[in-house]
Amino acid sequence: MRDRSRATVVALLVLLGFGPVQAAPPAKVEITYEMQRNDSVIADVVARLSHNGRRYQLDETWTGRGLYALRGEARRSSRGRVTPEGLRPDAYSDERGRKSSAVRFDWSGRKITQVDKGASQERAMPSHPVDRLTLVFGFAFAAPGTSLVRLDVVDGRGSSAVAYQNTGRERVVTPAGAFDALHLVKRRDSPQDRGTELWLAERLGLLPVRILVLEKDGTRLDQRATRIESR
Repeated sequence: MRDRSRATVVALLVLLGFGPVQAAPPAKVEITYEMQRNDSVIADVVARLSHNGRRYQLDETWTGRGLYALRGEARRSSRGRVTPEGLRPDAYSDERGRKSSAVRFDWSGRKITQVDKGASQERAMPSHPVDRLTLVFGFAFAAPGTSLVRLDVVDGRGSSAVAYQNTGRERVVTPAGAFDALHLVKRRDSPQDRGTELWLAERLGLLPVRILVLEKDGTRLDQRATRIESR
């Protein structure tokens, strides 16, 4: 009887537009991706997420293949708090060879400090700040609804306002397997805007298993999961 009642509640939530009940993402998960540029593999990307429901740590490493291996590794990291509204980053860094940048978030003072090439600049915090990692992984902690999701992406060099639309459920196939996923599409205000699409796997708590970026010149950067380990 309890199972039947629970099924009835879930069905009503779906009919009312709330969508599937979101499961929490794994406490520790590592996702390896293969990055393709116009169908040619150029890099392996490893993303690691750990959280305890209060704090989180995100780390991402890019390792080039072929000629791209000469560029060395790129590393990005983000750490901060898990809140009922989603992830709140305290610090984000981006290291690419000798180039590095970072941003610190002062939530009580509503300020950010951006550091690039050794120079720092303090600015007022935008309305919906995320960094480049919490932009992608944050939906696992704050599921997108049916309305447009507006965010301000901040890194050490600047910030930009973006908006994503949840277009519904879609089956996505990756080297790591097939997943029922939410498909999010970045709104493009002009044909010159960079396009981005995300596929968030439901059984992984809405973690990304595919990320597609369409550059202004038509270049396609397609990042698909090849291996997933969680505990």
